[in-house]
Amino acid sequence: MASNSGGPWGGGGGNRPTGPSGGDNRGGNNGNNGRRPGDQPQIPEIEEMLNKGNEYLKVLMGGKGGGTGRPSGPDGGEGPGKGVFVLGGLLAVGAYFFASFYTVQPDERGVETFLGAYHRTTDDGPHFAWWPFIRAEVVQTTTERTENIGVGSTQSGLMLTTDENIVDIDFQVVWNINDPAKFLFNLADPRQTVQAVSEASMREIIAARELAPILNRDREEIRDLAGASIQSTLDSYDSGINIVRLNLDKADPPREVIDAFRDVQAAEQERDRLQRQADAYANTVVAGARGSAAQILEEAEAYRAQVVNDAEGQASRFSAVLTEYQVAPEVTRKRLYLETLEEVYGGLDKIILDENGSGSGQGVVPYLPLNELRRNSDQEAN
Repeated sequence: MASNSGGPWGGGGGNRPTGPSGGDNRGGNNGNNGRRPGDQPQIPEIEEMLNKGNEYLKVLMGGKGGGTGRPSGPDGGEGPGKGVFVLGGLLAVGAYFFASFYTVQPDERGVETFLGAYHRTTDDGPHFAWWPFIRAEVVQTTTERTENIGVGSTQSGLMLTTDENIVDIDFQVVWNINDPAKFLFNLADPRQTVQAVSEASMREIIAARELAPILNRDREEIRDLAGASIQSTLDSYDSGINIVRLNLDKADPPREVIDAFRDVQAAEQERDRLQRQADAYANTVVAGARGSAAQILEEAEAYRAQVVNDAEGQASRFSAVLTEYQVAPEVTRKRLYLETLEEVYGGLDKIILDENGSGSGQGVVPYLPLNELRRNSDQEAN
C-alpha cells in the first residue's frame, strides 16, 4: 500500500502529472511562477484588468463572479458581500430622510396630516415629518388669485334690477389663503366656490337696487357691499379664504339696448334740468312773496304802534290840560284859544284888514311875508 504524502485530502504530489524532471507540471509552472528560465515578468493586459474590475463590481452588486475565491451562493455563484448591505442600508436611510424632510418658504405654510387626519400647520423653514405616517403639503398663502365674473369668464354678467331692468356687470375678485388647513380640507374646488359665491352675492345686491343709481353714484357702495357679502359667505363655509379686494370694472346696460338707453338717459337729464329751473324760479317767487308779506306785516305793526302811541300821548296831554284847567280856568281857556288859532292860521296865506278903513283900500295893513321869503331861500339852497 503506497503511502499518502499529499496531505489530508489525498491530493499529494504522487497523483499529479509530472514533467520531464519529475516536478509539478500544472499550467507550465516549473517553480518560476509560469515563466520560462531567463524570461522577465509579463505585464497584465488592459482587457484583463477591465474584466477583473467588472467582476468585482458584479460581486459588490450581488452578481456572480469567477475565480475570486469568495463564498458561493446557493446557485453556485458568489453571494453578496457586506459592502452591498451597508451601501443599500445607507441608500435606504438617505431616501427615507429625503422623503421626510421638507422646506416651507416665507410666503407659504405647511399642513401636516397624521394617517390622513389634520395634525398641525407649520411656518416657514425646514421641517421633519415621519413619512409615511405624517405627510406634509405646502400651500402658498400670500399669492393673490383673481376670479373674473362677466366678460372673459363662464359666469354671465347680465343681472336683473329691482325696477325690472337688465344691467351688465363685470368685476374681479382678488383673494388669497389665510387658513391653509381649512382651505385644503373644507373645499373641493376653491376657485369654483369663489366664483359661485361672488356671482350670487352680486346678483343679490343688484336685485335690491334700481338701474340709474347702479350706473353712476352707487358703484363704490355696491363694490364694498359685495366684498363684505362674499367674505361673510366664505367664512360661513370655513373656507380659509380671504377676499383682498373687489374691482368693479363695468356697470352698463346690455349692448343690444345701449343706444335706446342713452336716449332715455338724455331725456331724463333734460327733465331734471327743466325741473331744477322750475324749482329755482319757484324759490325766487316764493322768497319774494314771503319778503313782501313780511315787509307789509312790519309796516302794519309800525303803524299800529304809532297810532297807539299818538293816542296815548294825546290822552296824556288832555289829562294834563284838564288838570291845569281845573287849577286856572280862565288862563287855560285863553291859552287853548290862542293855540287853536295858531294851529288853524299857521299854514294859511293871510291878509290883514284894518276895521277902521274907509273902504278905499287904505285899510289894508302892509306886512312883510317872512314865511314866503324863508320858503324861497330854502328852495334856492336845495
